[in-house]
Amino acid sequence: MSAAAHVEPAPVRSDLFGPSRRATTIGLLLLVSMVAFEAMGVGTAMPALVADIGAVSWYAWPFVAFMAAAVFGTVLGGQWCDVVGPRVPLVASPVLFGAGLLVAGTSTGMAQLLVGRVLQGWGAGAVTVAAYVLIAAVYPERSRPAVFGLMSSGWVLPSLIGPPVAGVVTEKLSWHWVFLGLIPVVVLAVGLVVPAVSRLDRPAAVAGVSASPRRRGLVLAALGAAVAVSALSWASQRWTVSAAAVAGAAVLLLVPSMRQLLPVGVFRSRRGLPTVVAARGLLAGVFFSANAYLPLMLTSTHHWTLTTAGLPLVIGSLGWSAASAWQGRHPDLPRQQLLRLGFSLLTAGTAGLLLVAPTWGLSWLALPLWGIAGIGMGLGFSSVAFLVLQQSSPSNVGFHSSAAQMSDQLATSVLIGAGGALLALLGAPAVALPGLLALLAGLGLLGAALAGRAAHPDPSMSTHRDRESEDQDRRGPRWSKARRSGAGSARENSQPW
Repeated sequence: MSAAAHVEPAPVRSDLFGPSRRATTIGLLLLVSMVAFEAMGVGTAMPALVADIGAVSWYAWPFVAFMAAAVFGTVLGGQWCDVVGPRVPLVASPVLFGAGLLVAGTSTGMAQLLVGRVLQGWGAGAVTVAAYVLIAAVYPERSRPAVFGLMSSGWVLPSLIGPPVAGVVTEKLSWHWVFLGLIPVVVLAVGLVVPAVSRLDRPAAVAGVSASPRRRGLVLAALGAAVAVSALSWASQRWTVSAAAVAGAAVLLLVPSMRQLLPVGVFRSRRGLPTVVAARGLLAGVFFSANAYLPLMLTSTHHWTLTTAGLPLVIGSLGWSAASAWQGRHPDLPRQQLLRLGFSLLTAGTAGLLLVAPTWGLSWLALPLWGIAGIGMGLGFSSVAFLVLQQSSPSNVGFHSSAAQMSDQLATSVLIGAGGALLALLGAPAVALPGLLALLAGLGLLGAALAGRAAHPDPSMSTHRDRESEDQDRRGPRWSKARRSGAGSARENSQPW
């Protein structure tokens, strides 16, 4: 055992790039890069896009449409993976994502653009949860921090070239090419992912087993949540009796949908997995909401060009990637402590933007501040991903991964919609956005306070999983009955994979 400890880096590298997993690891990197290029490019081009086919009051809608649709796609992806494994979703989802790029890139009005964003959201939601299920299936637990660090590195190239290229393309050609130019990336990703996932065995069906009662109706609940979030965004931008009625109906639909979609105890921050899922929503809601409005803040209030307004996004993503890679080299650090540190840095970066948003603000501060926020996300997001898989059995990793993803998407949709409501109400971004930033900073503080509750409530279960993972760490990326038999109870073993 002591000799093994001295050669720890080699086994980790072989777990990622050994003959049995090399193609899988490269395929995951390509999928991450595909989504990253879209996120970095579209976020940079959005001010020009909305100015061309809408108004500033429409700024939130392309983001909300994407995130609300991703909720639905995530549930479908999680259900699909729990039944047949991640092989087919990892190929079909990028194809749907590419179709959304084509629809959005050829749009001449907001309606067609939103249809394209919905298709992109479906594809991105399904492919992300499928990637998490694949990681849980083929990588040993001790290597997963390195896997998440490597996946974060898939954001490096998109972060470096995505915003400036999107800015130049939008200014010199058209924002349409920000979408259309990504289609070859999707084609390449699908072409290289197919050989990787073709090596996975299709899981054998277990006859006579039905889904657990807790998981029935998830697809309808996801559809209800997506519709409710969209309705809330619409109603929040109108101050009429009919809008208030729509908002009330949306809340009545959203609450039971979220209770069905998320693990019990999320809203009470019950120790363990419920707090981990809640933390994912808080992290994503704070970072991605501020990230969505940062280019608008810099172009509208401080008159930066689209190209330069994308620089904070570059720095933030590079900080995310660097911090995620660092945590991957320290698998023994307590993840709940890294989560608290991540929330603290994210809160500091977000609150600091209050010195940037007003007309008298110091715009250059956006660069270092968003780098700090990105480091916080690199520590926090990777820690959440590790904790979700650590605290999930093989039979429910798809449900838990999709629940964490939905917490992310729902929180981001609601908070971006809140920013859109403030813009519709107050008009100028310099007046509207400080209120949003103050709200986001408060949520970041809440996350830091709750981070300690993310630890597994039963430490012995974590120890058991570590031993179980070590026993399986030499097995290749195969979905077999023998691999599924590692679950801790007969009920878990009765699930579809």
